[in-house]
Amino acid sequence: MNDRRRIYIAGCGGMLGEAFHRVFGETAELRCTDIDVNEDWLSYLDFRDFDAYRADVAGFRPDYLFHLGAHTSLEYCDEHPDDAYATNTLAVENAVHIANALDIPLLYISTAGIFDGRQETYDDWDEPNPLGHYARSKYMGERFVAQNVRRHLVCRAGWMMGAGPRKDKKFIQKLMKQLKEGRKELFVVDDKLGTPTYTRDFARNVALLLEKEVWGIYNMVCSGVTSRLEVAEYLVGTLGLAEAVTITPVTSDYFAAEYFSPRPPSERLITRKLDLRGLNVMRDWRTCLDEYLAEYYAGYLPA
Repeated sequence: MNDRRRIYIAGCGGMLGEAFHRVFGETAELRCTDIDVNEDWLSYLDFRDFDAYRADVAGFRPDYLFHLGAHTSLEYCDEHPDDAYATNTLAVENAVHIANALDIPLLYISTAGIFDGRQETYDDWDEPNPLGHYARSKYMGERFVAQNVRRHLVCRAGWMMGAGPRKDKKFIQKLMKQLKEGRKELFVVDDKLGTPTYTRDFARNVALLLEKEVWGIYNMVCSGVTSRLEVAEYLVGTLGLAEAVTITPVTSDYFAAEYFSPRPPSERLITRKLDLRGLNVMRDWRTCLDEYLAEYYAGYLPA
């Protein structure tokens, strides 16, 4: 990307937004907005309000529009489907109309969860078949972007990790929280396969695709297909807790009361398009997890 390009980032208050602010803030002028103004570099905007969204983006005169935010809790989306579609689908349509009116490229973040899990792995050209309102609302957003914006990037993330304990609400932080509480036994599902995505690598790979202007849909995950159980075992081992903490494998039924929404048995993405284009900077998930722990979790656990 050229120096000091202007980028509008909507829904930038979460774990992915932290990485985008850090990576793109080095070379571009940013306007970052969210309904949760949890940083001094964020301004308030509800991107479901089309008029407010359009006016704020137009006033900034960006070269790119990044639409990051979404409801990501499957259970919330299944219990509040109207809010799920208003936030995850209609707001994306807002972004499409704005990007087209300004004739600027649009970045949209999709998810491995749009697949049904019947295959062991999915490349960029496999056909999605979403389960539940979260996956369906995200896929409808993806499809609308791909069909209506000439210069678009749709980047599908896997099991996200990044931003540390304050913003990470995903699997790694859930395990780290239990370890901080002194848990000596972790119950981890052994029937869920996937691919982690380190937010920092994800943002860097988006920057590379924008630089090359190779638009389209991309799977964008760390290398090394894995499972929830393997990730947990590696985490505990790399923290030096393998002898002190027991990991007990369980099926998803063990957590059925809390996590009742349907989840695909496999969310393993293959980065075939990035690899074929020679534009893949996503590292192995173990390397990324090591780096993530060293930067954000030093001193987090009790001695």
